[in-house]
Amino acid sequence: MKPFRKHLVLAIDGGGVRGGIATRALRRVEEKLNIRLPDIVNLTVGTSAGAIIAAALAVDLSATELDGLFPNFCEEVFKKRWKNAMPFKFFVNHQYSNQAFMQQLKNILADMTFEEFKQKHPTRKMVTTTFDVIHNKTRFLKTDKPQYANWPFYKAVLASAAAPTYFPVVDGQYIDGGVGSYNNPCYLAAYETQYVLNWDPGEVTLISLGAGRTLPSVRPGEADKFSALGWIPHILDGFSYSADDQQVRLVDTFFPDLDFRRYQVDLEENIALDDASAIGNIHRYGEQMADMILNDEVDRAMLHREGRKFAASQFSAANPI
Repeated sequence: MKPFRKHLVLAIDGGGVRGGIATRALRRVEEKLNIRLPDIVNLTVGTSAGAIIAAALAVDLSATELDGLFPNFCEEVFKKRWKNAMPFKFFVNHQYSNQAFMQQLKNILADMTFEEFKQKHPTRKMVTTTFDVIHNKTRFLKTDKPQYANWPFYKAVLASAAAPTYFPVVDGQYIDGGVGSYNNPCYLAAYETQYVLNWDPGEVTLISLGAGRTLPSVRPGEADKFSALGWIPHILDGFSYSADDQQVRLVDTFFPDLDFRRYQVDLEENIALDDASAIGNIHRYGEQMADMILNDEVDRAMLHREGRKFAASQFSAANPI
């Protein structure tokens, strides 16, 4: 495995229970290197399930500890009730309780606020995303932003993971950060290191972990027969995957001096975001991702530079968000 640079940054995608892919992979890294990731990671950035991992590492929970807690966490948060049955799920505001989710987060993160975190861990930073439905824009919840000083970690994570139809809106305003462009927050992480923290990109290793990607399932000509409702999952997948890919290309285009390592695995089956019973398969994919990390098998196909001139004409690195 290639050595890390002076500053180590983790950026972790959203994906519901598939966040267990990242926890298992990071656990294997800890075991292989005989370290605790909170002791060497300077910045964690995550969206939704990735926010759970980013926050846990920031407050000093090791990846090994988190991976051990994650299966029960998912089982409690995604405990099935009548709301989850067909056809009721289409007629309720949300399927799962915020209270159960909040309690599980408190078990991991306690009641620590961002301000208390700054006092206890002055060299660590954490950023997560949420979508503000009142102002129709993504918000970046940062441990060093004064306006969020009194936010407890569990509230920031709850806001980042409040996926529509799954969980209620937080404070009547905040929903899952993956609703915008930042389900994969690697570009946000790169921007934070260079333009906010002013770190030399030549001294930064940025590791970006996906939550599994479903293989294409639409055969040629099949889309011609989709009904209006039948189009919905394919459109949502298209938006999500395109946004994820864009974030990777933006980092590669505008931050060429970073030691950027993006890891993603292909799923052989569709694992729903709330399917806690799939944890066995999720761990199997986590082992696969761990092998990629430890063997330095970066997904170079995703890190191509063919679109650099086009991307540079469309975006400004100095003002991306």
